[in-house]
Amino acid sequence: MKALTVIGLSATFAAGPALLQGSAVAQQKSLKEQIQGPWSLASCNSTTANGEKSPYCANNSKGILILAGNGNYAMTVIAGGRKDSSAPGVADNFGTWSVNEADKTVTFHIVEGINPATAGRDYKLNISLNGAGELRVAGDLSNPAGNPAGHFDLSYRRFKWPIQQ
Repeated sequence: MKALTVIGLSATFAAGPALLQGSAVAQQKSLKEQIQGPWSLASCNSTTANGEKSPYCANNSKGILILAGNGNYAMTVIAGGRKDSSAPGVADNFGTWSVNEADKTVTFHIVEGINPATAGRDYKLNISLNGAGELRVAGDLSNPAGNPAGHFDLSYRRFKWPIQQ
C-alpha cells in the first residue's frame, strides 16, 4: 500500500509542472484583452501621402488611445506648439474596434471625428505589443476615393496617472 502511495505521489509531482504549464497557456490573455485600456502616445511617425510628417505628429505631440473592452474606442493626437483651436495638427475620432488575432490587426470603424470625410470608414492596421508594454499601431491609409492618404504609425505606452507633462 505504501509503495502505491509513493508511486502515485511521485507521478503527481512529476506531472504537476506540465499541468501548471497547460493551465497557464489556457489562461494567457488574447491580444484583444492585452491591448484593452487607456494608452498614452509615446511616438508619432505618421506621414502624409507625399511622405511629409503628418501635422498632428509635429512638435512633441501628445495623445491618448482608449480601447474599451466593449469594443468602443476614442483616439486623440494633438501637435505641440499650437497657438489656437483653429491651428492644424489634430487627429481625433471615435467609434468601434475589433482585433483579428490571426493576422495581428485591429480594425477601427470611425463613427465620427474631426475630419468628417472619415466618418463611416474602416481602417485595418497592424498592431504589435512588445515586451516593454509598448503598443504600436501602423499601416497604410487611403482616402475615401481609395487613393493613398499616407502611413499611420503611432506607438503608445500604458496610460499612467498623473499625466506626464
